[in-house]
Amino acid sequence: MSEFTVDFNDKTVAYKQLLNDFKTLIRKNNLKFTLQTELILETLYNSDEHLAPESLHHLIQDKFPDLNIGIATVYRTLSLLEESKMVASLSFGAQGKKYELEAKEHHDHIICTACGNITEFVDMQIEERQHHIANDLGFKMLDHSMQIYGICKTCQNK
Repeated sequence: MSEFTVDFNDKTVAYKQLLNDFKTLIRKNNLKFTLQTELILETLYNSDEHLAPESLHHLIQDKFPDLNIGIATVYRTLSLLEESKMVASLSFGAQGKKYELEAKEHHDHIICTACGNITEFVDMQIEERQHHIANDLGFKMLDHSMQIYGICKTCQNK
């Protein structure tokens, strides 16, 4: 679980808290805080999707066409955010990674291997079972991630 947990019930307070955590992270790494890096965080925060770096870059460029932001800045910022556990990534092999904020409530993923669609879900029976398994094996579970891969209904019907 991330040390950067945000209360999403109050979006303004949550974003300010997340932004402060991000600024602290930037300072700790002796990096420069810029509008470009803030927009990367803000776009991830406001997105309901899991974004590939290129998609994130395009969203920012479309919204701020006069802003100079390079794809390398997006990759570097995402790498820093992932290392600090502020964002999580899902790997798609040759297709690369897609990112989401780690501060969201815990959830798992069903991923279509044909179209790349990602559906989030929470199942309390699965959560409880994972805890029981860890306890039965004498394991102190700190975190987990579950990803189910398959073919979505839309792709099955094609």
